[in-house]
Formats: sequence, C-alpha cells, structure tokens
Amino acid sequence: MASAPSQANLLLQKQLKDLCKHPVDGFSAGLVDETNILEWSVSIIGPVGTLYEDGFFNAIMKFPEDYPCNPPTVTFTTDIWHPNIYPDGKVCISILHAPGNDPNGYETAAERWNPVHTVESILLSIISMLSSPNDESPANVDAAIEWRDRRAVFKKRVSRCVRRSQEMM
Repeated sequence: MASAPSQANLLLQKQLKDLCKHPVDGFSAGLVDETNILEWSVSIIGPVGTLYEDGFFNAIMKFPEDYPCNPPTVTFTTDIWHPNIYPDGKVCISILHAPGNDPNGYETAAERWNPVHTVESILLSIISMLSSPNDESPANVDAAIEWRDRRAVFKKRVSRCVRRSQEMM
C-alpha cells in the first residue's frame, strides 16, 4: 500500500504548478529529477540595473521533509561573488534561517523563516539580495570587504562572474 503524499510534497507540487501556469519575471524553477519534489533547479537572471544584470545564475533548492515548517537551502552552482553568498555557493539570507529567535541576536524571529514563504517569495528575496547586498553580517567576508572598501575591485570580479555565467548558457 502506497503512503499518502506528505504536506511538503502536496505544497511543493502546488507551487510548481502555479509557477508553470504563471511564470514570474527574473527566474525559472523546476525539478532536478521528476521523481524528487524536494530538489529544485532554479535559474535567476541578474536584476536589471545591478552589477549582476544579464547574468544567468543557476542554483539548487533543497527542501526538508518538514517543509514548510523549516526552510529550504539554496546553493548557487554558478560561480557568484556576493557578500551574502558563502564561497561554496550557499545563500545566507534571514528568511532561509530556521524559525524562532536567532541564537546570535542578529535577527528577530520575524525576519527569519516563516511557513508563509513560497518558492516564489524565496527567489524574489534572493533577487532583492543581489540588488542590495547586506555587508553587516556577511557570509563571504572577503566579498563584503571589497563591496565596502574596494568597490571597483568588487565590480570587476562580479562582471567576470556575469560573463562566465553567460558563457555557460
């Protein structure tokens, strides 16, 4: 006897169907493998008017079994230089941090993961992060220092990432 689909599976199937019916400017998303609803492949187009403009950045979203109670992880597979993206590509933004109070006291519970977030709201938040880096609590300290103190060097490095992302298309 087959088990009933989990809440996570049902919710993610609905979100995937909604995104297919009503695509959102700035990104595309789909399953890495049709048999695994918990792993998505996403492509983010660098936002117009930013250093990332015209870039095509790919990432993997992995959802936990207890989604939406806990957030997915998002990891860029395309090389990208940004204060809020770890060198291994993992995105570090408040809404992807576990719900509840921040043990380090940097974020309020309201800034952290909330089950109302969807694939769409997560990806739009990442696009917004590309537009406005937060160098206060960086995931990539070197990128944050360049962003703050050596903007020309930062811009040059980002433009190399954009060019490489275009060549990968």
